[in-house]
Amino acid sequence: MSLLPELYEAVVIGDDDLAAELTGECIEAGLAPQTIIDDALIPAMAEAGRRFETDEYFVPDLIMSGRAIKAGLALLSPLLGAGSSSHAGSVVIATVQGDLHDIGKNLVAVMLEGAGFEVVDLGTDVAPEEMVAAIREHRPQLVGLSALLTTTMLSMPATIEAIEAAGLRDQVKVLIGGPPLNEERAREFGADAYADNANAAVRAAFELVGVK
Repeated sequence: MSLLPELYEAVVIGDDDLAAELTGECIEAGLAPQTIIDDALIPAMAEAGRRFETDEYFVPDLIMSGRAIKAGLALLSPLLGAGSSSHAGSVVIATVQGDLHDIGKNLVAVMLEGAGFEVVDLGTDVAPEEMVAAIREHRPQLVGLSALLTTTMLSMPATIEAIEAAGLRDQVKVLIGGPPLNEERAREFGADAYADNANAAVRAAFELVGVK
């Protein structure tokens, strides 16, 4: 059947209307929702991410692919039973206090949603206490912190310390990213992982929540 390869290609090229149409046709053809996700949507998003990493794609291309996969998932989500493996987990994501940049954060949020995560985006300039409150409210498995500037990245350890002081650190994994960061700083800040691009962030997120 050619529907799955066609859907794969629609997501890779970022055609959300076509992705929705083909997802509907897959459903009508009797394909299991999980099969559609595992054999078309997620591999397509991985391919878009690979092209981004090799400079074949740029940020707008990756965002378009993310929108296409979301268009397909919007049709599949109501058909998925509770506890389906398509739901990778929940994430609270934010740009840390003092930093108003959100392009990288937004891209990671789109990629995570496309990969099956439920994403709560707190926006920019998020204070440590706001993150603590969001963790208490949403009970995520993962926290994502972003910073563009060397000066604002210091809000990351402050946020992680606030999470620990609130007694919540053992309930969440912390993933950080941004231009001034690296794996060594992630360890210094007390984070569980570092990612230097959106595709790497998705891979790290899967590993942190224990989903293959």
